[in-house]
Amino acid sequence: METIKELFKRLEQLNDIGASLSSERNLDRLLEKILLAAKAITQADGGTLYRMSEDRRRLHFEIVRTDSLGIAFGGTSGKLPSDKFPDLLLYREDGSPNDSMVAAYAAMTGKTVNIADAYRAEGFDFSGTRRFDEGTGYRSQSFLTVPMKNHEGEIIGVLQLINAIDPKGGEVRAFSESDQRLAESLASQAAIALTNRQLVLQLEELFESFIRLLNTAIDEKSPYTGGHCQRVPELTMLLAQAVNETTAGPLADVKLTEKDLYELKIAALLHDCGKVTTPVHVVDKATKLETIFDRIHLLDTRFEVLKRDAEIDMLRALAAGGDKAELERRYRLRIALYDEERGFLRKVNVGGERMGDEDVERIKRIGRDYRWHNEEGEEVPFLTENEMENLTIRGGTLTQKERETINHHIVATIRLLEQLPWPKHLKNVPEYAGGHHERMDGKGYPKGLKREQMSWQARMMGIADIFEALTARDRPYKQPMKLSQALAIMENFRDIGHIDPDLFAVFMEKRVFSAYAKGYLNPEQVDVGVGKTAER
Repeated sequence: METIKELFKRLEQLNDIGASLSSERNLDRLLEKILLAAKAITQADGGTLYRMSEDRRRLHFEIVRTDSLGIAFGGTSGKLPSDKFPDLLLYREDGSPNDSMVAAYAAMTGKTVNIADAYRAEGFDFSGTRRFDEGTGYRSQSFLTVPMKNHEGEIIGVLQLINAIDPKGGEVRAFSESDQRLAESLASQAAIALTNRQLVLQLEELFESFIRLLNTAIDEKSPYTGGHCQRVPELTMLLAQAVNETTAGPLADVKLTEKDLYELKIAALLHDCGKVTTPVHVVDKATKLETIFDRIHLLDTRFEVLKRDAEIDMLRALAAGGDKAELERRYRLRIALYDEERGFLRKVNVGGERMGDEDVERIKRIGRDYRWHNEEGEEVPFLTENEMENLTIRGGTLTQKERETINHHIVATIRLLEQLPWPKHLKNVPEYAGGHHERMDGKGYPKGLKREQMSWQARMMGIADIFEALTARDRPYKQPMKLSQALAIMENFRDIGHIDPDLFAVFMEKRVFSAYAKGYLNPEQVDVGVGKTAER
């Protein structure tokens, strides 16, 4: 007979279990805790936790444990119950309830079933249990099968315990009335905890789906930024995991919890959400003269006009009695010059290489000295002021004003994210997402923060954002960069105070770049020089 002291001890244990269940975030560990707690509180040798399928026609094995046989499936075991145990059907092929199976009966009726000896029980089919026993040498005797009801009275699973063990003699005993009440109480608490966890997971999934919806909208607007929005989170989390694995150096004590990692993941997914406000013709500007279309074709037409004028000049001179051979020679020289100037402008329009002073002066000379008659018959300079400004961009394809427009996306990102009512565990998302364009030396934007003013998470995202941009294989304005070249640029950024040196050291030592390259770079980008670069 159980003493009052023993009963109070088990009640205290039940309270502790309830508190533990309510704080567990990981669903697999939560399910495992539920079964292990039920086994402990009822002193059972084995047990199974089933979950109801979405169609409410099957019970799915989630956790299976039998201590004396060393059986462990599900949870943290690394072995899936489905590999060994098929789902338990609640209905037969003819549609009738499969109520001869004790777990199915409990799930359909909502009633607890307490059986002292399965071999002598009537009304239930334990043939499968007998076969299991024959194959293992086990003796399944006492069964306690408890339905798990949530706060709405809905059955969401079944908790089945096998072979209660007498702590004094070690022999198998029947589950007592107090065992049953404690197990029912635990099952009720567990069902609520499980339902709450599932609800949180569903809300998180819904929230992340909205984020992906936003990134899809950016993707539809510009495929070049859409891929970026998906890849930066992957690289950020690879770096965060590498930091967690670091045991020496300045980052040895920096450890991100599951909550920290989730917060960082959300921030990474949203880090460029402000790009929904950026004009698409600026985001996708592949050449210097591109707006809604590439205006280089307008220059092609003007050159054709100049060639036509050259031909007219030659023909008029011939008609006036000029020397034919000399006039044709001059004409051919003019045409060759126009073709050369046209080829030069087409080349600089691409913006692939940094342009020197000579090229800038040549563009200005073409724009100033060549004249053509526009559609209104007016003689005007060959290049407009706007065309001149764009063609003389020394690096890339963006003017200073367009760069400011692009850079404004981070201001928009911060403004949009700061307007949201973030829960406590996500309150740092605006700071992490809004800091990936800051620099360690304070020369970044938009706030000009220095290293010590930034979180580790924001600094991680800064590295991920730059490295992804350098190695991206879908940008319209550049060829995919080789890995060794990208790492050399990153090393330079470290040396000039652009990125965090300690994080970059982890990035190199843990070969984060290599793990990223396997999934997101073309094979030809992963060049031979990677190993040597990584050792520096």
